[in-house]
Amino acid sequence: MRIKLIIAISIIGLLAGLISAYIFGIQRKPQPPVFAPVSSPYETAIYADGIIESDQGSGSNINIYPEVSGPVTQVLVKEGQAVSAGTALLTIDDSVQRATTAQLAKQAEAALALLNELKAQPRTETLAVAKAQMVQADSAMKLASRQYDKRRASFDLDANSISKDALDTAEDTLNQAKEGLEVATKQYELTKAGAWSYDIDNQQKQYDALVQAYQAANSLLVKYAITAKTDGVVMAVNATTGSYVSSTGAYNPYTQGFDPLIIMGGTQTYLSVRCYVDEILVPRLPPANRIRAEASIRGSDRKVALEFVRVQPFVTPKIDLSDQRLEKVDLRVLPVIFRFAKQDAPVYPGELVDVFIGQQ
Repeated sequence: MRIKLIIAISIIGLLAGLISAYIFGIQRKPQPPVFAPVSSPYETAIYADGIIESDQGSGSNINIYPEVSGPVTQVLVKEGQAVSAGTALLTIDDSVQRATTAQLAKQAEAALALLNELKAQPRTETLAVAKAQMVQADSAMKLASRQYDKRRASFDLDANSISKDALDTAEDTLNQAKEGLEVATKQYELTKAGAWSYDIDNQQKQYDALVQAYQAANSLLVKYAITAKTDGVVMAVNATTGSYVSSTGAYNPYTQGFDPLIIMGGTQTYLSVRCYVDEILVPRLPPANRIRAEASIRGSDRKVALEFVRVQPFVTPKIDLSDQRLEKVDLRVLPVIFRFAKQDAPVYPGELVDVFIGQQ
């Protein structure tokens, strides 16, 4: 019985081995590639990594940073929206700056009112009072003069008719009246002359300073409303209503860094391709009038003919695509810019492409 069991187990093991060998020996055909591998369309070409950007005369995308800080009160545009120059994009809380601007405006108005008051001097009513005081002083002087003349004439006729003290008092009263008339006359002339030119100049400068302070505050107030400086398309809005922004941009909780408040691109009729040619291959670049290039969109079999635009004549470290500030190898590249007309295919700024540069 035991021998039969061992023979049965051996036969079963042999059959399992033969079946396993047959199964694992079956050759499976590989799946076809989703798209054809990237290949050069030219006999001799220079390969370079590239990135799609909005078409700009200089630079790449338009990174908008606020010049003031504060919480966002309203986001007025959406990502992908086409805007024209002057369109309001976003507003920041301006309550404090608005109150400060209004205060400076009132101070400038008060300074202007005082300046106009100085220029309008003398006031008719004030001049009339000064003139009346001068007339009163003249009348008092004439009265004192007549009284003194009477006492002097009496004293000259009979020295005992009036005391010497009364005569001296009348003379002193006359002298005081003359001085009073002189003071009143000078006061009238001073009032009639109006404000001193130095006071007017001083007030004028104070008014000008307050006007300039108001204009500066008003100019700063305008900056709390972020507007588009050129026609284009809003590609990214990195702030929401209630979030705090500053001149460094908007805080990104995922990267724990600061991003531009809004990123805009051109009108998207054309898109640019900025490719980076290795410094070793720079001597092999064809002349500008003979350059031709083609870009392969990664993830598809689509190829786009490129139009040469310019060479950025400055070799830089290759950190533009990876954003890695510290690299083990100091690889330097020359940026070359091409462009192509945007078609219906879904191609967006920020995509990486493979660029082949040949010559005509």
